[in-house]
Amino acid sequence: MLTLNNLLNNFWKLIPIFCLFIFISPLIFVLGSLLGEFNDNWSHLIEYVLPSYVSNSLILIIGVSILSLILGVGTAWFVTNFDFFGKSWLEWAIILPLAIPPYILAYTFTGLFDSYGSANEIVRYLFNLESSFIFFPNVRNIYGAIVVFSFTLYPYVYLTTRMAFLNQSRSLMEAGKLLGNSTRLLFFRLAVPLVRPAIIAGLALVIMETLSDFGAVEHFAIQTFTTGIFRTWYGMYDLSTAMQLSSFLLIFVAIFIFLERSERSKMSYSYANSTFKKTDSLKLVGLKNFFAFLFCFLPLFIGFILPIIELLNWAVFFPSENFLSNNLISTLFNTIVLGVTAGILCTIFALLINFLKRFHKSWLLDFSSQLLTLGYALPGIILAIGIIKFFSFLDKSFINLLLEVTLLGSLIGLMLAYVIKAYALASNTIESGFLRINNSIDDVSLSLKKTKLEIFFKIHIPLMKTSILTSLLLVISEVIKELPATLILRPFNFDTLAVTTYIYASEERMYEAASPAIMIVLIGLIPIIFLSKIIRDSRPGS
Repeated sequence: MLTLNNLLNNFWKLIPIFCLFIFISPLIFVLGSLLGEFNDNWSHLIEYVLPSYVSNSLILIIGVSILSLILGVGTAWFVTNFDFFGKSWLEWAIILPLAIPPYILAYTFTGLFDSYGSANEIVRYLFNLESSFIFFPNVRNIYGAIVVFSFTLYPYVYLTTRMAFLNQSRSLMEAGKLLGNSTRLLFFRLAVPLVRPAIIAGLALVIMETLSDFGAVEHFAIQTFTTGIFRTWYGMYDLSTAMQLSSFLLIFVAIFIFLERSERSKMSYSYANSTFKKTDSLKLVGLKNFFAFLFCFLPLFIGFILPIIELLNWAVFFPSENFLSNNLISTLFNTIVLGVTAGILCTIFALLINFLKRFHKSWLLDFSSQLLTLGYALPGIILAIGIIKFFSFLDKSFINLLLEVTLLGSLIGLMLAYVIKAYALASNTIESGFLRINNSIDDVSLSLKKTKLEIFFKIHIPLMKTSILTSLLLVISEVIKELPATLILRPFNFDTLAVTTYIYASEERMYEAASPAIMIVLIGLIPIIFLSKIIRDSRPGS
């Protein structure tokens, strides 16, 4: 006979399965499009534009990967192992470009380096050159896009690699030196191979962000899968073909994620017999000191300081929309409400699922949790298309008949896209918070006849306040920057800061785009400040 307690236990166990069903339903509808007919538009795509979509996407991935690796791994190595001018603030300031979405950097680069942009105007003024003289080349091409993505996304590689370098065995490094290896050889032969899993983890995030971007590549007029999907849908008015095109991108993303996780699972390095101890950083002087500072400062300058200067220049000297205008305040309010709501939902789901994993060890829970975190890698445009088809199916079947509610075109679809996209950020943060709580605390509480729910609310939640706050901030920051899903799923006449910035920039109204862009950056800086504090407090051997 089932007791109330058993029913509750079974109900809680079903939560991850229910979440998984809701999360993957939009993707099933996208992949299901491959079972339908391929119309005449496919012939046009294959003959004229599909090769460009594939080649441009691959060029972007390869170029951004190489440059991000150089910037991320190089800066992480310098700030971890050397003492040079400015290191005390550079080690946390290096991650500030994460607050600048790629599409905003693309807009500011256009304003800076166009023929009559700020940079060329300054050069002409300083050297008294003719108005037709152009010093800086055009950035609206695939090479400019590689620079834009690399200088905004390299902090992902820096963060994962730096933490790996901090936890590296110093005795191994010392043994390498005793064997006659120089610092350069130690870097290539020992340090980098040992942190490959961390490098791959950071690089995977960079590649996923590059593949899913729409704003930057659309502004630079580069034909990639995301712009192709959008143009097929809105240009050809062919949702079916857009879904089929999305399916191929989705399959590629799934294969990439599988290979990335498979490779990382093979790379396990044991330091059980190694000695971890604090060692003094090598003091650099002269040209080496200058080079180390320049190498670490340059990505910060290009990826954060330069766009901030240009945005402030537009906002202060060419004011077109007041920061306190009704339109901008309304847009800011919409954005914050969406971000906070998504942050609360993601954090609640992450708390429940990780709490269940802590007390109920099962492969089904682990599998569901792993699949749920894959949403972060999905391009927003694919999520949007899947949710539209999913909600359209529900509206036509029973939701509208039973509840007299139309899901399609409502904020529910937008919120679902945000939760799917940002759940991984919340889950990883909450999971790390649970890992810091010793299991013996749970055992003692259970021995004192406390229920699991009492343990959750009275012990776990108070101990995880920092993790919960971090989860909220990270999700809010991610939601505020999200463009393609918001652009497609938002209700009529409902704008966010990202959409407003995109609309202004797409109409070449750069000065109007400055105010909402600055607001996006300011809000995105909040979680970055928390991450900066963690990095600032971390030292080798600590």
